[in-house]
Amino acid sequence: MEVTPLIRMRNIVKKFPGVVANDQVNLDLYAGQIHALLGENGSGKSTLMSILSGLYRPTEGTIEIQGEEKRINSPSDALANGIGMVHQHFKLIESFTVAENIALSQTSGSVLISEEEIVEEITRLGEKYGLLVDPRAYVWQLSVGEKQRVEILRMLYNDSKVLILDEPTAVLTPQETRELFSNLRNMADNGCAVVFISHKLNEVEELADQITVLRNGRVTGSIGRSEINQTRLIEMMIGRDIITAYEKSEPSDKEPVLVIDNISALNDMNTLGLDGITFKVRAGEIYGIAGVSGNGQRELAEVLAGLRHTLSGSVKFYGEEVVGLSPKEIIGRGISYVPEDRLGMGLVPKLNSCDNVILKEYNSEKFSKGHFLKRDAAIAETQRIVREFDVKMGSIFQPVKMMSGGNLQKLLLGREIASKPKLMIVLYPVRGLDIGAIESVHKLLLQMKENNTAIILVSEELEEIAKLADRVGVIFSGKILGEFPVKEMDTEKIGALMAGIVGNGGAKA
Repeated sequence: MEVTPLIRMRNIVKKFPGVVANDQVNLDLYAGQIHALLGENGSGKSTLMSILSGLYRPTEGTIEIQGEEKRINSPSDALANGIGMVHQHFKLIESFTVAENIALSQTSGSVLISEEEIVEEITRLGEKYGLLVDPRAYVWQLSVGEKQRVEILRMLYNDSKVLILDEPTAVLTPQETRELFSNLRNMADNGCAVVFISHKLNEVEELADQITVLRNGRVTGSIGRSEINQTRLIEMMIGRDIITAYEKSEPSDKEPVLVIDNISALNDMNTLGLDGITFKVRAGEIYGIAGVSGNGQRELAEVLAGLRHTLSGSVKFYGEEVVGLSPKEIIGRGISYVPEDRLGMGLVPKLNSCDNVILKEYNSEKFSKGHFLKRDAAIAETQRIVREFDVKMGSIFQPVKMMSGGNLQKLLLGREIASKPKLMIVLYPVRGLDIGAIESVHKLLLQMKENNTAIILVSEELEEIAKLADRVGVIFSGKILGEFPVKEMDTEKIGALMAGIVGNGGAKA
Protein backbone atom coordinates (compact mmCIF):
# COMPACT_ATOMS: atom_id res chain seq x y z
CA MET A 1 0.00 0.00 0.00
CA GLU A 2 1.46 3.35 -1.06
CA VAL A 3 1.97 5.86 1.76
CA THR A 4 0.69 9.38 1.01
CA PRO A 5 3.32 12.09 1.64
CA LEU A 6 2.49 14.67 4.30
CA ILE A 7 3.64 17.29 1.74
CA ARG A 8 3.84 16.87 -2.03
CA MET A 9 5.33 19.72 -4.09
CA ARG A 10 4.94 19.26 -7.84
CA ASN A 11 6.59 21.13 -10.74
CA ILE A 12 7.36 24.18 -8.60
CA VAL A 13 8.64 27.17 -10.59
CA LYS A 14 9.58 30.49 -8.99
CA LYS A 15 10.79 33.39 -11.11
CA PHE A 16 12.28 36.69 -9.93
CA PRO A 17 13.42 39.48 -12.27
CA GLY A 18 16.31 38.03 -14.23
CA VAL A 19 16.45 34.82 -12.16
CA VAL A 20 14.66 31.44 -12.19
CA ALA A 21 15.13 30.40 -8.55
CA ASN A 22 13.18 27.11 -8.82
CA ASP A 23 12.78 25.23 -12.08
CA GLN A 24 10.24 22.34 -12.13
CA VAL A 25 11.11 21.12 -8.63
CA ASN A 26 9.39 18.05 -7.16
CA LEU A 27 9.67 17.21 -3.45
CA ASP A 28 7.89 14.72 -1.17
CA LEU A 29 8.01 15.00 2.62
CA TYR A 30 6.82 12.04 4.71
CA ALA A 31 5.68 11.92 8.32
CA GLY A 32 8.31 10.25 10.48
CA GLN A 33 11.16 11.19 8.17
CA ILE A 34 14.04 13.67 8.44
CA HIS A 35 14.64 15.08 4.96
CA ALA A 36 17.89 16.97 4.31
CA LEU A 37 17.91 19.68 1.64
CA LEU A 38 21.34 20.46 0.18
CA GLY A 39 22.61 22.88 -2.44
CA GLU A 40 24.97 25.76 -3.09
CA ASN A 41 23.93 29.31 -2.24
CA GLY A 42 21.56 30.48 -4.95
CA SER A 43 20.56 26.89 -5.77
CA GLY A 44 16.96 27.59 -4.75
CA LYS A 45 16.57 25.60 -1.53
CA SER A 46 15.62 28.57 0.66
CA THR A 47 13.23 29.83 -2.02
CA LEU A 48 11.56 26.41 -2.22
CA MET A 49 11.06 26.28 1.55
CA SER A 50 9.86 29.91 1.56
CA ILE A 51 7.15 28.84 -0.91
CA LEU A 52 6.13 25.95 1.35
CA SER A 53 6.06 28.25 4.39
CA GLY A 54 3.91 30.87 2.63
CA LEU A 55 6.48 33.65 2.30
CA TYR A 56 6.50 33.38 -1.52
CA ARG A 57 3.86 32.16 -3.95
CA PRO A 58 5.00 29.83 -6.74
CA THR A 59 4.96 31.10 -10.31
CA GLU A 60 3.85 27.60 -11.36
CA GLY A 61 3.20 24.28 -9.65
CA THR A 62 1.04 22.76 -6.91
CA ILE A 63 1.31 21.86 -3.21
CA GLU A 64 -0.62 18.99 -1.64
CA ILE A 65 -1.00 18.56 2.12
CA GLN A 66 -1.99 15.03 3.11
CA GLY A 67 -3.20 14.37 -0.44
CA GLU A 68 -5.32 17.53 -0.73
CA GLU A 69 -4.20 20.41 -2.96
CA LYS A 70 -3.82 23.64 -0.99
CA ARG A 71 -2.99 27.26 -1.72
CA ILE A 72 -0.59 28.67 0.86
CA ASN A 73 -0.92 32.42 0.50
CA SER A 74 0.80 33.56 3.68
CA PRO A 75 2.92 32.37 6.62
CA SER A 76 -0.27 32.27 8.74
CA ASP A 77 -1.79 29.87 6.18
CA ALA A 78 1.30 27.69 6.52
CA LEU A 79 1.15 27.72 10.33
CA ALA A 80 -2.56 26.92 10.22
CA ASN A 81 -1.64 23.89 8.09
CA GLY A 82 1.06 22.82 10.55
CA ILE A 83 4.07 24.10 8.59
CA GLY A 84 6.73 26.08 10.48
CA MET A 85 10.08 27.39 9.24
CA VAL A 86 13.08 29.11 10.78
CA HIS A 87 14.29 31.35 7.94
CA GLN A 88 17.90 32.29 7.24
CA HIS A 89 16.98 35.94 7.84
CA PHE A 90 14.75 36.13 10.86
CA LYS A 91 11.11 37.29 10.84
CA LEU A 92 10.94 38.94 14.24
CA ILE A 93 9.71 42.34 15.44
CA GLU A 94 12.72 43.98 17.08
CA SER A 95 10.74 46.24 19.44
CA PHE A 96 8.66 43.36 20.87
CA THR A 97 9.69 40.89 23.55
CA VAL A 98 10.41 37.22 22.89
CA ALA A 99 7.05 36.26 24.44
CA GLU A 100 5.17 38.86 22.37
CA ASN A 101 6.77 37.64 19.13
CA ILE A 102 5.84 34.05 19.89
CA ALA A 103 2.30 35.03 20.96
CA LEU A 104 1.80 36.84 17.63
CA SER A 105 2.35 33.59 15.77
CA GLN A 106 -0.39 31.72 17.63
CA THR A 107 -2.96 30.44 15.13
CA SER A 108 -5.62 29.06 17.48
CA GLY A 109 -7.15 29.58 20.89
CA SER A 110 -8.52 32.61 22.71
CA VAL A 111 -7.82 36.16 21.64
CA LEU A 112 -6.98 36.87 25.28
CA ILE A 113 -3.65 35.15 25.93
CA SER A 114 -2.09 34.96 29.38
CA GLU A 115 1.45 36.34 29.24
CA GLU A 116 2.49 34.21 32.20
CA GLU A 117 1.31 31.04 30.45
CA ILE A 118 3.30 31.97 27.35
CA VAL A 119 6.41 32.72 29.44
CA GLU A 120 6.08 29.39 31.24
CA GLU A 121 5.65 27.47 27.97
CA ILE A 122 8.65 29.21 26.35
CA THR A 123 10.75 28.44 29.43
CA ARG A 124 9.64 24.79 29.38
CA LEU A 125 10.40 24.39 25.66
CA GLY A 126 13.75 26.18 26.06
CA GLU A 127 14.80 23.84 28.86
CA LYS A 128 13.57 20.78 26.97
CA TYR A 129 15.44 21.55 23.72
CA GLY A 130 18.48 23.39 25.09
CA LEU A 131 17.30 26.70 23.55
CA LEU A 132 17.43 28.98 26.59
CA VAL A 133 16.39 32.60 26.07
CA ASP A 134 14.79 35.20 28.34
CA PRO A 135 11.07 35.36 27.35
CA ARG A 136 10.82 38.94 28.63
CA ALA A 137 13.87 40.25 26.72
CA TYR A 138 13.28 42.53 23.74
CA VAL A 139 14.39 41.03 20.42
CA TRP A 140 16.67 44.03 19.67
CA GLN A 141 18.65 43.11 22.78
CA LEU A 142 19.43 39.60 21.51
CA SER A 143 22.38 38.32 19.49
CA VAL A 144 21.80 36.66 16.11
CA GLY A 145 22.16 33.24 17.73
CA GLU A 146 19.59 34.03 20.38
CA LYS A 147 17.18 35.30 17.71
CA GLN A 148 17.50 31.96 15.92
CA ARG A 149 16.56 30.20 19.15
CA VAL A 150 13.42 32.36 19.35
CA GLU A 151 12.46 31.33 15.81
CA ILE A 152 12.89 27.63 16.66
CA LEU A 153 10.88 28.09 19.87
CA ARG A 154 8.10 29.86 17.94
CA MET A 155 7.80 26.86 15.62
CA LEU A 156 7.77 24.40 18.52
CA TYR A 157 5.21 26.55 20.37
CA ASN A 158 2.79 26.25 17.42
CA ASP A 159 3.07 22.45 17.38
CA SER A 160 4.00 22.37 13.68
CA LYS A 161 3.82 18.98 11.98
CA VAL A 162 6.21 20.02 9.20
CA LEU A 163 9.36 21.44 10.79
CA ILE A 164 11.76 23.29 8.46
CA LEU A 165 15.09 24.17 10.06
CA ASP A 166 17.70 26.22 8.20
CA GLU A 167 21.16 25.70 9.75
CA PRO A 168 19.76 25.07 13.26
CA THR A 169 23.07 23.91 14.80
CA ALA A 170 24.97 27.14 14.03
CA VAL A 171 24.37 28.44 17.57
CA LEU A 172 24.91 25.22 19.52
CA THR A 173 27.88 23.57 21.22
CA PRO A 174 28.78 20.00 20.10
CA GLN A 175 26.97 18.66 23.17
CA GLU A 176 23.84 20.72 22.49
CA THR A 177 23.92 19.68 18.84
CA ARG A 178 23.77 16.03 19.85
CA GLU A 179 20.81 16.83 22.13
CA LEU A 180 19.02 18.71 19.33
CA PHE A 181 19.53 15.78 16.94
CA SER A 182 18.00 13.47 19.52
CA ASN A 183 15.00 15.78 19.85
CA LEU A 184 14.57 16.11 16.08
CA ARG A 185 14.57 12.32 15.83
CA ASN A 186 11.92 12.22 18.59
CA MET A 187 9.83 14.73 16.64
CA ALA A 188 10.05 12.57 13.51
CA ASP A 189 9.23 9.43 15.50
CA ASN A 190 6.13 11.24 16.79
CA GLY A 191 4.84 11.79 13.26
CA CYS A 192 6.45 15.05 12.16
CA ALA A 193 8.16 15.63 8.83
CA VAL A 194 11.47 17.41 9.51
CA VAL A 195 13.31 19.32 6.79
CA PHE A 196 16.92 19.90 7.78
CA ILE A 197 18.88 22.42 5.69
CA SER A 198 22.60 22.16 6.44
CA HIS A 199 25.95 22.63 4.73
CA LYS A 200 27.62 20.18 7.15
CA LEU A 201 27.77 16.82 5.41
CA ASN A 202 28.72 15.01 8.62
CA GLU A 203 25.44 16.22 10.18
CA VAL A 204 23.47 15.11 7.14
CA GLU A 205 25.09 11.66 7.27
CA GLU A 206 24.23 11.36 10.95
CA LEU A 207 20.67 12.65 10.81
CA ALA A 208 18.99 12.37 7.41
CA ASP A 209 16.66 9.61 6.22
CA GLN A 210 16.39 11.17 2.75
CA ILE A 211 18.46 13.83 0.94
CA THR A 212 17.39 16.02 -1.99
CA VAL A 213 20.08 18.06 -3.76
CA LEU A 214 19.44 21.27 -5.72
CA ARG A 215 21.74 22.99 -8.20
CA ASN A 216 20.83 26.12 -10.18
CA GLY A 217 17.18 25.76 -9.16
CA ARG A 218 16.83 22.14 -10.32
CA VAL A 219 16.85 18.83 -8.44
CA THR A 220 20.04 16.95 -9.33
CA GLY A 221 19.18 13.91 -7.26
CA SER A 222 17.43 12.42 -4.24
CA ILE A 223 18.91 9.54 -2.26
CA GLY A 224 17.96 7.47 0.78
CA ARG A 225 20.00 6.91 3.94
CA SER A 226 21.59 3.69 2.72
CA GLU A 227 22.97 5.48 -0.36
CA ILE A 228 24.52 8.49 1.43
CA ASN A 229 28.08 9.13 0.30
CA GLN A 230 29.92 12.45 0.81
CA THR A 231 31.80 12.30 -2.49
CA ARG A 232 28.57 11.67 -4.39
CA LEU A 233 26.76 14.45 -2.54
CA ILE A 234 29.52 16.98 -3.28
CA GLU A 235 29.44 16.01 -6.96
CA MET A 236 25.66 16.47 -7.03
CA MET A 237 25.92 19.84 -5.27
CA ILE A 238 28.76 21.55 -7.07
CA GLY A 239 29.93 19.20 -9.81
CA ARG A 240 33.54 19.05 -8.59
CA ASP A 241 35.78 17.88 -5.74
CA ILE A 242 36.19 20.07 -2.68
CA ILE A 243 39.25 20.79 -0.54
CA THR A 244 38.82 19.25 2.93
CA ALA A 245 42.07 20.56 4.43
CA TYR A 246 44.05 23.72 3.78
CA GLU A 247 47.74 24.43 3.68
CA LYS A 248 48.55 27.33 5.96
CA SER A 249 51.77 28.99 7.03
CA GLU A 250 53.17 28.67 10.55
CA PRO A 251 51.80 31.17 13.06
CA SER A 252 53.51 34.52 13.22
CA ASP A 253 56.16 35.11 15.93
CA LYS A 254 56.15 38.89 15.47
CA GLU A 255 55.22 41.44 18.13
CA PRO A 256 51.45 41.67 18.74
CA VAL A 257 49.70 44.36 16.68
CA LEU A 258 46.55 44.21 18.83
CA VAL A 259 46.77 44.06 22.63
CA ILE A 260 43.45 43.77 24.51
CA ASP A 261 43.90 44.23 28.24
CA ASN A 262 41.15 43.64 30.83
CA ILE A 263 38.27 45.02 28.72
CA SER A 264 34.82 45.12 30.32
CA ALA A 265 31.62 46.45 28.71
CA LEU A 266 27.84 46.34 29.08
CA ASN A 267 25.56 44.49 26.66
CA ASP A 268 22.25 45.81 25.25
CA MET A 269 20.39 44.63 28.36
CA ASN A 270 22.65 46.84 30.50
CA THR A 271 24.30 43.91 32.23
CA LEU A 272 27.96 42.90 32.03
CA GLY A 273 28.61 41.59 28.52
CA LEU A 274 32.43 41.57 28.68
CA ASP A 275 34.15 40.75 31.94
CA GLY A 276 37.91 41.36 31.88
CA ILE A 277 38.76 40.12 28.37
CA THR A 278 42.52 39.90 27.68
CA PHE A 279 44.37 38.51 24.65
CA LYS A 280 46.83 39.48 21.88
CA VAL A 281 46.89 39.07 18.10
CA ARG A 282 49.91 39.25 15.80
CA ALA A 283 50.19 40.31 12.16
CA GLY A 284 49.69 37.31 9.88
CA GLU A 285 47.91 35.39 12.64
CA ILE A 286 44.33 34.11 12.82
CA TYR A 287 43.03 34.14 16.39
CA GLY A 288 39.89 32.02 16.71
CA ILE A 289 37.23 32.77 19.33
CA ALA A 290 35.00 29.77 20.04
CA GLY A 291 31.77 30.00 22.00
CA VAL A 292 28.00 29.73 21.86
CA SER A 293 26.47 32.90 20.42
CA GLY A 294 25.42 35.42 23.06
CA ASN A 295 28.44 35.10 25.35
CA GLY A 296 30.10 38.41 24.51
CA GLN A 297 31.31 37.88 20.94
CA ARG A 298 29.24 40.71 19.46
CA GLU A 299 30.09 43.07 22.33
CA LEU A 300 33.83 42.39 21.87
CA ALA A 301 33.66 42.99 18.12
CA GLU A 302 31.70 46.23 18.62
CA VAL A 303 34.23 47.52 21.17
CA LEU A 304 37.04 46.89 18.69
CA ALA A 305 35.04 48.56 15.88
CA GLY A 306 34.31 51.65 17.99
CA LEU A 307 30.57 50.88 18.18
CA ARG A 308 30.35 50.17 21.93
CA HIS A 309 31.68 52.03 24.96
CA THR A 310 33.88 50.23 27.49
CA LEU A 311 33.64 50.30 31.28
CA SER A 312 37.34 49.68 31.75
CA GLY A 313 40.44 48.31 30.08
CA SER A 314 42.68 49.10 27.14
CA VAL A 315 42.85 48.22 23.43
CA LYS A 316 46.12 49.12 21.72
CA PHE A 317 46.55 48.76 17.95
CA TYR A 318 50.16 49.11 16.80
CA GLY A 319 50.86 50.72 20.18
CA GLU A 320 48.07 53.34 19.88
CA GLU A 321 45.12 53.36 22.27
CA VAL A 322 41.93 53.02 20.20
CA VAL A 323 39.32 52.90 22.98
CA GLY A 324 37.22 56.05 22.60
CA LEU A 325 37.86 56.52 18.89
CA SER A 326 34.85 56.83 16.57
CA PRO A 327 34.00 54.07 14.05
CA LYS A 328 35.24 56.33 11.23
CA GLU A 329 38.58 56.82 13.01
CA ILE A 330 38.82 53.06 13.64
CA ILE A 331 38.24 52.39 9.93
CA GLY A 332 40.90 54.96 9.12
CA ARG A 333 43.42 53.03 11.26
CA GLY A 334 42.89 49.97 9.07
CA ILE A 335 40.48 47.94 11.24
CA SER A 336 37.69 46.16 9.35
CA TYR A 337 34.56 44.62 10.87
CA VAL A 338 32.37 41.92 9.28
CA PRO A 339 29.32 41.65 11.60
CA GLU A 340 27.23 38.57 12.26
CA ASP A 341 24.07 40.24 10.93
CA ARG A 342 25.00 40.55 7.26
CA LEU A 343 21.63 41.94 6.13
CA GLY A 344 21.00 44.31 9.01
CA MET A 345 24.34 45.57 10.28
CA GLY A 346 26.65 44.75 7.36
CA LEU A 347 24.54 45.76 4.38
CA VAL A 348 21.49 47.95 3.78
CA PRO A 349 18.73 45.65 2.42
CA LYS A 350 16.94 48.20 0.22
CA LEU A 351 20.12 49.61 -1.36
CA ASN A 352 21.66 47.95 -4.41
CA SER A 353 25.07 46.25 -4.50
CA CYS A 354 26.77 49.31 -5.94
CA ASP A 355 25.57 51.60 -3.14
CA ASN A 356 26.46 49.01 -0.49
CA VAL A 357 29.99 48.63 -1.83
CA ILE A 358 30.76 52.35 -1.41
CA LEU A 359 29.02 52.78 1.97
CA LYS A 360 32.25 53.08 3.96
CA GLU A 361 34.25 55.04 1.37
CA TYR A 362 31.66 57.14 -0.43
CA ASN A 363 33.39 60.37 0.67
CA SER A 364 36.89 59.22 -0.28
CA GLU A 365 38.77 60.46 -3.33
CA LYS A 366 38.27 57.03 -4.84
CA PHE A 367 34.49 57.45 -5.12
CA SER A 368 33.80 61.17 -4.90
CA LYS A 369 34.86 64.51 -6.34
CA GLY A 370 33.69 67.49 -4.36
CA HIS A 371 30.01 66.93 -3.59
CA PHE A 372 29.51 64.46 -6.44
CA LEU A 373 29.88 60.68 -6.51
CA LYS A 374 31.99 59.02 -9.19
CA ARG A 375 29.29 56.59 -10.31
CA ASP A 376 31.49 54.99 -12.98
CA ALA A 377 34.18 54.25 -10.36
CA ALA A 378 31.56 52.79 -7.99
CA ILE A 379 30.10 50.58 -10.72
CA ALA A 380 33.55 49.39 -11.83
CA GLU A 381 34.54 48.51 -8.23
CA THR A 382 31.27 46.63 -7.68
CA GLN A 383 31.69 44.68 -10.91
CA ARG A 384 35.26 43.78 -9.88
CA ILE A 385 34.13 42.49 -6.47
CA VAL A 386 31.24 40.54 -8.03
CA ARG A 387 33.62 38.96 -10.53
CA GLU A 388 36.52 38.20 -8.17
CA PHE A 389 34.37 36.87 -5.33
CA ASP A 390 31.94 35.00 -7.62
CA VAL A 391 28.84 36.78 -6.28
CA LYS A 392 25.70 35.52 -8.03
CA MET A 393 22.90 38.06 -8.53
CA GLY A 394 20.42 39.28 -11.13
CA SER A 395 21.91 42.78 -11.36
CA ILE A 396 24.19 45.05 -9.32
CA PHE A 397 21.32 47.57 -9.38
CA GLN A 398 18.81 45.29 -7.61
CA PRO A 399 18.28 45.66 -3.82
CA VAL A 400 20.64 43.28 -2.02
CA LYS A 401 17.68 41.80 -0.06
CA MET A 402 16.96 39.81 -3.24
CA MET A 403 20.25 37.87 -2.85
CA SER A 404 20.87 34.56 -1.05
CA GLY A 405 22.76 34.48 2.25
CA GLY A 406 25.99 33.14 0.80
CA ASN A 407 26.13 35.75 -1.93
CA LEU A 408 25.40 38.50 0.61
CA GLN A 409 28.34 37.25 2.67
CA LYS A 410 30.68 37.19 -0.32
CA LEU A 411 29.67 40.74 -1.29
CA LEU A 412 30.24 41.94 2.29
CA LEU A 413 33.62 40.21 2.57
CA GLY A 414 34.61 41.51 -0.85
CA ARG A 415 33.88 45.09 0.22
CA GLU A 416 35.88 44.74 3.44
CA ILE A 417 38.85 42.97 1.83
CA ALA A 418 38.99 45.61 -0.93
CA SER A 419 39.87 48.22 1.73
CA LYS A 420 43.11 46.25 2.50
CA PRO A 421 42.71 46.22 6.31
CA LYS A 422 45.55 45.62 8.80
CA LEU A 423 43.15 43.92 11.23
CA MET A 424 39.95 42.12 10.27
CA ILE A 425 37.28 41.10 12.80
CA VAL A 426 35.03 38.45 11.24
CA LEU A 427 31.95 37.05 12.98
CA TYR A 428 30.54 33.69 11.78
CA PRO A 429 31.77 34.17 8.18
CA VAL A 430 30.27 30.91 6.83
CA ARG A 431 27.02 30.72 8.80
CA GLY A 432 24.36 29.48 6.37
CA LEU A 433 26.81 28.95 3.49
CA ASP A 434 27.16 25.80 1.38
CA ILE A 435 30.43 23.89 1.10
CA GLY A 436 31.46 25.58 -2.17
CA ALA A 437 30.97 29.07 -0.72
CA ILE A 438 32.66 28.01 2.54
CA GLU A 439 35.77 26.97 0.62
CA SER A 440 35.84 30.35 -1.17
CA VAL A 441 35.52 32.32 2.08
CA HIS A 442 38.16 30.22 3.86
CA LYS A 443 40.62 30.74 1.01
CA LEU A 444 40.02 34.50 1.16
CA LEU A 445 40.80 34.58 4.89
CA LEU A 446 43.95 32.49 4.47
CA GLN A 447 45.09 34.76 1.63
CA MET A 448 44.67 37.75 3.95
CA LYS A 449 46.74 35.94 6.59
CA GLU A 450 49.47 35.43 3.96
CA ASN A 451 49.30 39.18 3.23
CA ASN A 452 50.16 39.82 6.90
CA THR A 453 46.64 40.83 8.01
CA ALA A 454 45.80 40.07 11.64
CA ILE A 455 42.43 38.29 11.84
CA ILE A 456 40.04 37.68 14.73
CA LEU A 457 37.74 34.84 13.66
CA VAL A 458 34.60 34.35 15.78
CA SER A 459 33.02 30.96 15.12
CA GLU A 460 31.04 28.20 16.79
CA GLU A 461 32.43 25.67 14.32
CA LEU A 462 35.41 23.98 15.96
CA GLU A 463 36.24 22.31 12.66
CA GLU A 464 36.47 25.73 10.99
CA ILE A 465 38.71 27.10 13.74
CA ALA A 466 40.96 24.02 13.50
CA LYS A 467 41.34 24.52 9.74
CA LEU A 468 42.05 28.25 9.81
CA ALA A 469 43.22 29.54 13.18
CA ASP A 470 46.66 29.53 14.79
CA ARG A 471 45.34 29.99 18.34
CA VAL A 472 41.89 29.66 19.88
CA GLY A 473 40.34 31.36 22.88
CA VAL A 474 37.08 30.00 24.35
CA ILE A 475 34.57 32.64 25.49
CA PHE A 476 31.76 32.11 27.99
CA SER A 477 29.69 34.74 29.80
CA GLY A 478 32.02 37.52 28.68
CA LYS A 479 35.22 35.81 29.83
CA ILE A 480 38.00 33.95 28.01
CA LEU A 481 37.99 30.64 29.93
CA GLY A 482 40.93 29.09 28.09
CA GLU A 483 43.40 29.70 25.28
CA PHE A 484 45.18 27.02 23.24
CA PRO A 485 47.41 26.65 20.17
CA VAL A 486 45.19 25.03 17.53
CA LYS A 487 47.58 22.04 17.40
CA GLU A 488 46.58 21.26 21.01
CA MET A 489 42.81 21.60 20.49
CA ASP A 490 40.64 19.02 22.27
CA THR A 491 37.06 19.13 20.94
CA GLU A 492 35.45 17.73 24.08
CA LYS A 493 37.42 20.03 26.39
CA ILE A 494 36.62 23.11 24.29
CA GLY A 495 32.99 22.05 23.98
CA ALA A 496 32.81 21.84 27.78
CA LEU A 497 34.37 25.31 28.13
CA MET A 498 31.84 26.65 25.59
CA ALA A 499 29.15 25.42 28.00
CA GLY A 500 30.93 27.14 30.93
CA ILE A 501 32.27 23.93 32.51
CA VAL A 502 35.81 24.38 33.83
CA GLY A 503 38.20 21.97 35.55
CA ASN A 504 37.93 18.24 36.09
CA GLY A 505 35.19 18.66 38.66
CA GLY A 506 32.77 19.94 36.08
CA ALA A 507 32.31 23.25 37.92
CA LYS A 508 30.40 25.97 36.10
CA ALA A 509 32.23 29.23 35.44
